[in-house]
Amino acid sequence: MSASSGTLRVVFAGGGTGGHLYPALAIAEQLHERRDEIECVFYCSTRPLDARILTEESVRHVAIPARPFSLRPLALANFVRTWPGVVRRSRRHLREEREKGRTVVVAMGGFVSAPVAAAARKEKLPVLLVNLDATPGRANRWVAKRSKKVFTAAEVKGFPGWQRVPPIVRWAAIADGDRAFCRRELGLHPDHKTLLVTGASQGARTINRLLMALIERRGEAFEGWQVIHQCGPVAAAKDVWDDRAIAEAYRKAGIPALVKPLFREMGRVWGASDVCIGRCGAGSVGEAWANRVPCVFLPYPYHRDQHQRLNALPLERAGGALLVPDRIEVEANVPDAGAVLLDLMADTHKQERMRDKLRELGPADGAGALADAILAFA
Repeated sequence: MSASSGTLRVVFAGGGTGGHLYPALAIAEQLHERRDEIECVFYCSTRPLDARILTEESVRHVAIPARPFSLRPLALANFVRTWPGVVRRSRRHLREEREKGRTVVVAMGGFVSAPVAAAARKEKLPVLLVNLDATPGRANRWVAKRSKKVFTAAEVKGFPGWQRVPPIVRWAAIADGDRAFCRRELGLHPDHKTLLVTGASQGARTINRLLMALIERRGEAFEGWQVIHQCGPVAAAKDVWDDRAIAEAYRKAGIPALVKPLFREMGRVWGASDVCIGRCGAGSVGEAWANRVPCVFLPYPYHRDQHQRLNALPLERAGGALLVPDRIEVEANVPDAGAVLLDLMADTHKQERMRDKLRELGPADGAGALADAILAFA
């Protein structure tokens, strides 16, 4: 599509994890459904994961060499040293966008969004912030003060002017059929109960280790079950449990399993699943909500603000999820989170009650609401 004076250009700024990128992709989908004269570009981080996700999605993206803010002396010095150059580079890119048509910047939070928002202000371009987590980080709070409008897909306290929207979920993360259909499409048995294990795009080593311990010590609890295990790309570099080792462990235990570092077809993955155990980043919480999958959530244990726990609280309060601390060590997690998971797997009636409670939360249609807001604003 050629650019013209009638073409609206939407720059999504965010990256570093799929949790910033996938919501942006969801909003872009809805923008394209609503209007033909739309061009979207993604300003992401230089991390390989960003390029991989956005290349697979066939969208135009620009890598911004931003650095996360940190109070550690060396990291802080690097941040201060590189900030001016990153803002200047972002300004050059934004100027090129503006020359082709009307441009609005949608900051998706995180360390990439801050220098792009700063550049947008200097170029007199409007900025909208989309907050995804229940506890806004430093970057989001900073960007919010420089934004024309702020939307939040999570319950937040202390920010009364922020407009709440439902969870933001892309079409590819919503099931396109019933459980039997999704299982067949993934090459799984259509009638077997299915457990989803996921640490989202980054993986979760403690959850990987927990499942390996459970299938070794409590293999009988998995009888009649099959597993979809998204182990994350970091496992191979930092853990003995990479995707091949995890797949081999399931094979030895006699448990049918589909194991990958990262699944693209997340809608069918969720659609195939009866129960999930995983992290509770905003994206995972929204996808569980949208697909009505009962979850055992283990918040990332190293976040001081425990925002993942706060992300999942609405689902727990509604009765659609169980929140259990990640105690990090396998010997502590097996009798705690492991026991909670196995109890849920054994209780079909509880699973159905939790699905009903998730259904009562309503649709996860935040992407459409934000697309409408962006078009109205622009």
